[in-house]
Amino acid sequence: MQTVLTPSVLAAQEHHFGRRNAVPIGQERDPLTDDERRFIEARDSFYMATVSETGWPYVQHRGGAPGFLRVLSSTQLAFADYKGNRQVLSTGNLAANDRVALVLMDYPNRERLKILGHARVEDARQHPELVAQIAEPARHRAVERLFFIEVLSFDWNCPQYITPRYTAAEVEATVAPLRARIAELEAQLRTNR
Repeated sequence: MQTVLTPSVLAAQEHHFGRRNAVPIGQERDPLTDDERRFIEARDSFYMATVSETGWPYVQHRGGAPGFLRVLSSTQLAFADYKGNRQVLSTGNLAANDRVALVLMDYPNRERLKILGHARVEDARQHPELVAQIAEPARHRAVERLFFIEVLSFDWNCPQYITPRYTAAEVEATVAPLRARIAELEAQLRTNR
């Protein structure tokens, strides 16, 4: 939190709320715990922000099978970057400024985890052993880059304004028993006629 609780942020807190948040002292990094590991490994997407050489933030969505964002250790994450729109904006931004922010959402449970770190990008062609370790097995051939993120800090956010959203698979799992019950009742009606 030392990273984001800058003097201007503390001054804004003082102005708007009459007090400032305490700035933790001493710890340079926030190591991920088992709670963060479980949350990260259950996600099938996240948002990633980088900063361009012109100083503008750039936010991109990343998605894959649950667990595609790998937790390599309590301070390191990685994911495979597959063929896409060929703009490589995040890759270019990280070549000039390695700062990265990730936002991971669990919409149904209204949970949000923000992660700040330093990222590096490796060419997948030069690291087939890392592709085998990080990428989804069925997609090894489509991997172009590998992203490695050294976690600096993380923060769980307030769920107050997170609108619950559900994937098609989550909706289907909820609706399937209802459909089965409807089919059962329709069959009983047909029998009773």
